[in-house]
Amino acid sequence: MLAATALKLYHFKNYETCEWSFTENIVAICGANGSGKTNLLDAVYYLCFTKSYFLKQDNLVIKHDTEGMRIEGNFSKDEDAFKLVSILRENNKKEFLVDDELYKKLSQHIGRFPCVMIAPDDVAIITGTSEERRKFIDTILSQINSNYLQWLIDYNKILQQRNSFLKHIATQNYFDETLLETLDKQLAEKAELIFTERKKFFETFIPAILNCYKAIAGKDEKIEIVYESQLTNNNLLNLLTENRQRDLFLQRTGFGIHKDDVVINMNNQSFKTTASQGQRKSLLFALKLAEFETIKQQKGFSPILLLDDVFEKLDAERMHFLLHKVCVENDCQVFITDTHKERLEQHLNNLQVKFQLVEL
Repeated sequence: MLAATALKLYHFKNYETCEWSFTENIVAICGANGSGKTNLLDAVYYLCFTKSYFLKQDNLVIKHDTEGMRIEGNFSKDEDAFKLVSILRENNKKEFLVDDELYKKLSQHIGRFPCVMIAPDDVAIITGTSEERRKFIDTILSQINSNYLQWLIDYNKILQQRNSFLKHIATQNYFDETLLETLDKQLAEKAELIFTERKKFFETFIPAILNCYKAIAGKDEKIEIVYESQLTNNNLLNLLTENRQRDLFLQRTGFGIHKDDVVINMNNQSFKTTASQGQRKSLLFALKLAEFETIKQQKGFSPILLLDDVFEKLDAERMHFLLHKVCVENDCQVFITDTHKERLEQHLNNLQVKFQLVEL
């Protein structure tokens, strides 16, 4: 079992200095809005992913009017103990250490201490752009396959180089065709690896989502989920060659795995435009529970689960199903935030589980 047993924050978001010890598998965190509940969860996430769940820029996690920040966490995995430290220095240099050993590449850390976050804005996975859904899938695959993350890093680097070269060509009216062909081959090679891994992943992940949704909704609502990729019926090298003039005109790469999407329909209509709020909530939690179960199956132990303000988004029946699934049926550590102490205590007491209450 994986668990965070202690946490220390220095100049992280709204915290000056603060520390906690976690003594139970279920940690209930209560406090008013703005008290730092979400930030505590984000600190645990940061130690698992070397970055914030909510903010893209590292400098935004530093407490206002201070310089630099530090997060320390003690984790246990089975019988082993680990000390995780993330430091963002005054010059914005980031360092990450496990048991005082500094990583050369932050990507080496991803997947060692897996976790799953469920937050109110996650509904964007369903209602937002294809980028939101790719990010969701890439986060799962990066935790269960270290090669995948490196392929993705390489692909995005080559894609950026190709797009920059396409813009350069437009201003020069001349280009090195050999260089463009080389970039095309490199991009196609990485794309094929990523596409093959995604396709294999969806063979089991889509049925897992549908099973979770049916259990949460309590009925079969004719949900269909399809992984769509331009590489399904063609290879990327052919696509890039056939559409070279188009890319030169638009000055960007129009084909590749960066265009992949997950299409969700209900009764042969777009889910995000026809589903009710309740159906969206059910699907979001089905997606996240499928993520949790997939990581557990692949890693051999449960990831840490972070539930941020989920009571505001779910009715009592869905909430009970979710909490029973993660707190009773699974041997995992769960952090849950809520503004209402009594409500959170009542839900957890109804499940007859031991929990630690943290009041902020």
